[in-house]
Amino acid sequence: MALAQHALAASVEPLKDVQADPAPCLAAAGANDDDKVVALCTELIDNENAEKADRAKALVVRGDAYARKDMVDRAISDYDSALGLDPTLADTFNARGELWRRKGDRPKALADFGAAIKLNPDHAAARANYKSLALELERLGALMAVAGKPSFNCARARRTVEKAICANPELADLDREIFAANARVVREAENPRAARALQREQDEFIARRNAQFGRPGYDLHKAMQQRLQKLNGG
Repeated sequence: MALAQHALAASVEPLKDVQADPAPCLAAAGANDDDKVVALCTELIDNENAEKADRAKALVVRGDAYARKDMVDRAISDYDSALGLDPTLADTFNARGELWRRKGDRPKALADFGAAIKLNPDHAAARANYKSLALELERLGALMAVAGKPSFNCARARRTVEKAICANPELADLDREIFAANARVVREAENPRAARALQREQDEFIARRNAQFGRPGYDLHKAMQQRLQKLNGG
């Protein structure tokens, strides 16, 4: 009787938890099957018996799949969770940084690239991303510094047309772009004679602009756009 009771008790004991198997998720990733990756890795991520390291890997793999499917916010969310489980994943910091950059959040992208480099100073992709983004931010800063400012000093503007340009940020930007484009074509001229001819064209445009501004039918904005288009080969 006692033996029977013991057998009955053993039969109703709860089964021990079975460890989650990460192999199907990783195999799908190896086969580049993003739909299977999402399905199989989600099963692993949601399995309470999954090891912490396996769950982190599954989150990274699923995040990569979401990124390839252009589901950027979901990918970032997975990378967030993966880094919460394992903050030593340099590749994941770099991958998340690339997505932040795609979304236009440059400060977050730069921080992630920096974190990847801190974890792995030899991380070539992160170093390249950090350098290119830093240069981009530097250029943006320079552009912001001159935005709405023409090629000349507005404090010394005397002509009516110059004052009109200084008073209009769009015209000021056009003037600066024309100046830069003209400098470029003159610099890239085949020979000194061609360079002088190109500069004469610019001088004639300025003289015509100064003389015709304010006259009936003269459209300064249109004239400046046409000049820039011509300089740029349009």
